Amino acid sequence: MREIVLDTETTGFHALGGDRLVEIGGVEMINHVPTGASYHVYINPERLVPMEAQRVHGLTDEFLADKPVFAEVVDGFLEFIGDAQLVIHNADFDMSFLNAELGRLGLKPIPMVRATDTLAIARRRFPGAQASLDALCRRFGIDNSGRTLHGALLDAQLLAEVWLEMCGGREPGLAISTSVEITETTITIERVARPPRPHAPTEAELAAHLAFIQGLADPMWLKEG
Repeated sequence: MREIVLDTETTGFHALGGDRLVEIGGVEMINHVPTGASYHVYINPERLVPMEAQRVHGLTDEFLADKPVFAEVVDGFLEFIGDAQLVIHNADFDMSFLNAELGRLGLKPIPMVRATDTLAIARRRFPGAQASLDALCRRFGIDNSGRTLHGALLDAQLLAEVWLEMCGGREPGLAISTSVEITETTITIERVARPPRPHAPTEAELAAHLAFIQGLADPMWLKEG
């Protein structure tokens, strides 16, 4: 099973309100395990990047000025993701930007059914707990000390580790089974007949019993029938 763990950085929050992509990062996973293959590109958004967004990801207008526009990278991006399932933290956000960019070029949108939202899964699995990427890294003991700013490729790499843990760790399909073989055994017991033992009381036992009865008040055994 091929999956692409994906993250994007943008100029803001509104894909249909003029905000654009500035970075895409992706990590390939097979059966929930990273293969080492990745995709990363910075994108010239063809507009200025607000300071609020720069404080989140650190990508300035000057840095992005000589980067390719989305139309120049779209073919490579679509080739990388292929028909794989996309694993995204807060999928609605990233998918809205990707599909807005595809729509501007007259290309088909990526269906939402192809997106696995780890944010929604984390909220269901850990109700009431923080579900941010940083919080999930802390929960699973994943080192995110290098994440001083948001970065699409770094965040995708961290999310790949988180997703691996959410799927069961390094051995997601491991099931320890123990089989016990039961062998039918027939046990034959040989019975040896013994002669009957005498059960009649001795004279001493009869005398002791009579003395005990005579010590009782009005014993029924001494009454005549």
